[in-house]
Amino acid sequence: MAVQQPTARATSGAPPWWRRGPAVAAIVVVVLGVELALGWSSLATALAQLRAPEWDWVALALAAELASMGTYARMQRALLRGAGTKVSMKKHVATAYAAHSLSATLPGGPVFSTTFNFQQLRRYGVSPAVASWCIALSGVLSAGALVVIGAVGGLLTRNTGSWHSLAGYAIGAVAVAFGVRQLAEHPHLLDRPVRALLGGVNRVRRRPPEHGHARLVGFVDQLREVRVRPASFAFAVVLALLNWLFDAFCLWLCCVAVGAGEVNPVSLVIAYCAGMAAASVPIVPGGLGVVDAALVLGLVAGGLDSGYAVAAVVLYRVISFGFIIGLGWLVWLGIRYKYRAAA
Repeated sequence: MAVQQPTARATSGAPPWWRRGPAVAAIVVVVLGVELALGWSSLATALAQLRAPEWDWVALALAAELASMGTYARMQRALLRGAGTKVSMKKHVATAYAAHSLSATLPGGPVFSTTFNFQQLRRYGVSPAVASWCIALSGVLSAGALVVIGAVGGLLTRNTGSWHSLAGYAIGAVAVAFGVRQLAEHPHLLDRPVRALLGGVNRVRRRPPEHGHARLVGFVDQLREVRVRPASFAFAVVLALLNWLFDAFCLWLCCVAVGAGEVNPVSLVIAYCAGMAAASVPIVPGGLGVVDAALVLGLVAGGLDSGYAVAAVVLYRVISFGFIIGLGWLVWLGIRYKYRAAA
């Protein structure tokens, strides 16, 4: 990250009133006050529901969220085992929790998460090429699984064009999967385009045309080791789907826990996919406010009372964000302490 150096600027007088601290604070207070007044009845109902949830359903929701995290760790383990690399399940679970917390809470979290994931796989003895391939394919499978779930939800709502959308998504997923497998089995196909790209970068950097080519060849040679069996790949696809489905099941259990068990499952899936799509845009850490609003609006649009919707989403976020993220940071601290002590 480049460090910005302080530069001298000529002052042009006091900033306008709407950019001064007290004015900004007053505007924020007014906006929040208006929103609180308009939504007070729904908020009061939600708080009343949260005071007395059905704790057995809350426990099941927590178990579903833990299962969701476990399936993601198993997905990466299946990909590595399919490529001939074995890492213990305990290490995969620890890496999944810590990487998820980094991704959800830090500014630019996905970058830190990917770097941490790569470093952990290298510590476990995975080659750089296989580690990069596993992380990239995990992301592709996870995103593709969410798209498929959303497309199936749209199909079940019988919206116009749902069959066409589902067919398009299925064809796209198959094409991506086939392309990844072809590149893994025939990495020499990357040589010419990457050599051309490397030459262009070297021209911009004023380096010799072959600069860095030896490292590229070594990376491709490592990539030749990747030979994922079809059964392992299919198992990883199933785990990617279960990862999202267990998380959506947690949201449904939260609805039941606050007394909104009559929610339509299809409407809940649509609302869930909308919330997760909003989470993919890293505006604020964890999608706080953005994801919650998308989930509440989706549940209300599906026919759920606004008070129940707010209560269910708050409970879901306490489990999926508060508990899981907190647990992930504890795991990250444990990993950091372990390697510091070893060093």
